[in-house]
Amino acid sequence: MAAISFFGDLLQTISDRGRDLIGIGRGDLAARATAQELVKLCEDLISRRGEASGVALARLILERYATLARPERTGFLRLVATEFAADHAAVDEAIAAYRADPTRAALGALHDAAEPRSQELIRRLNLAKDGTRALVRMREDLFGLRRELRQEEADPDLIDAADSLDSDFEHLFASWFNRGFLVLRHIDWTTPAHILEKIIRYEAVHEITGWDDLRRRIEPTDRRCFAFFHPALVDEPLIFVEVALTAGIAPAIAPILAHEREPLPLKAATTAIFYSISNCQKGLAGVTFGNFLIKQVVEDLAREIPSLKTFVTLSPVPGFSAWLDRERRSDAPQGLTRDDVEALRIIDEPDWQTDKAKCEAVRKAMIPAAAAYFLRAKNERGRPLDPVARFHLGNGARLERLNFLGDVSPKGLAQSRGLMVNYLYDLSAIEKNHETYANLGTVAASSAVSRELRSNLPPMRAVALAEA
Repeated sequence: MAAISFFGDLLQTISDRGRDLIGIGRGDLAARATAQELVKLCEDLISRRGEASGVALARLILERYATLARPERTGFLRLVATEFAADHAAVDEAIAAYRADPTRAALGALHDAAEPRSQELIRRLNLAKDGTRALVRMREDLFGLRRELRQEEADPDLIDAADSLDSDFEHLFASWFNRGFLVLRHIDWTTPAHILEKIIRYEAVHEITGWDDLRRRIEPTDRRCFAFFHPALVDEPLIFVEVALTAGIAPAIAPILAHEREPLPLKAATTAIFYSISNCQKGLAGVTFGNFLIKQVVEDLAREIPSLKTFVTLSPVPGFSAWLDRERRSDAPQGLTRDDVEALRIIDEPDWQTDKAKCEAVRKAMIPAAAAYFLRAKNERGRPLDPVARFHLGNGARLERLNFLGDVSPKGLAQSRGLMVNYLYDLSAIEKNHETYANLGTVAASSAVSRELRSNLPPMRAVALAEA
């Protein structure tokens, strides 16, 4: 952290000296600016070659951007998307030059011409102290702009320009946040309070209700929490995972989150259950952290606790309820039989999950339906509909078990009718599972899950969904 502080102080010194070079006083830094004025400053930024003046100008732009109201910020991003695109005429000329003389130099010139000016602008803005943090927040604003453009059915060229700008952010962030820069930290009760507060705030799977709830999740010897950090976002977790050490594979979340329980002695722990994974920075959507995090934590836990032999998740199924309801409403359901549709009418009744006889009737229909959802229902890319399934299967995990009423909280019942699943991370099979999924779209599943799939279902068509 001392090295980071030194680097930040150095940037500050360069920025202060740079202000003099471009004629900016301290009072000017706090002044507001219109979106159009900021765009002019951006043009100036990418045309400069001086390091000190560039740092100062980048800082000025980001600080003034932060003072803009939301409509002004989206207005600025609209202008950047359209005015800092690639020069198509220059691209055509570079293509012609390469075809006439296909040398390495000509190829380099083509590469330079094809890169949108917005990428260079983002790089220059990152010169400012805390520039990376500001750019991550700026991309969150860009997400809002893209939603607005689609809702208002804007000019397709403008939508395409905004999408292209987002691709520029994602491309650069993927490089700046690659695995080599990430730092894994164990989060425990001695972690600074301001970081623990962010863990509470960012938890996205099972809400942390307060400090006592957080303490139950990270202080006992049979509980762990790990997070990735990046030097450019000091004390800002990028993603974190919560782990329960148990004596077997848990089928439900309630015992793991129970307020009153006896911690398991570490020597009795045979299974590590990853029960919550939360991304913390919305502006880094599309940048992969989770696969590195899980694999690193598996390696670290296996080294720390030799008795651990099984590594699984206890995962939500956020797309299941919506899919199940579509199937039930369909005149020609593909993942359910007519008998299943009839039996599942029970889930429309209030508190059905508290009645033992109703639960058994629903279970007999829901578990085969869940097997169809995971093994047969695909999006247009030939991948499972469920986003959590795509994540874990893409990492090389195996769909191990379907857990009826694994989560009977209001959220669990709403998003998955209570269904939860276990994905198994078998270290000896991860690479094989990943390759077959990546190349063929094959879902690695246990025989127990495969046996639940009904044999009398009709062929299933791909489903085009925004979330898929």
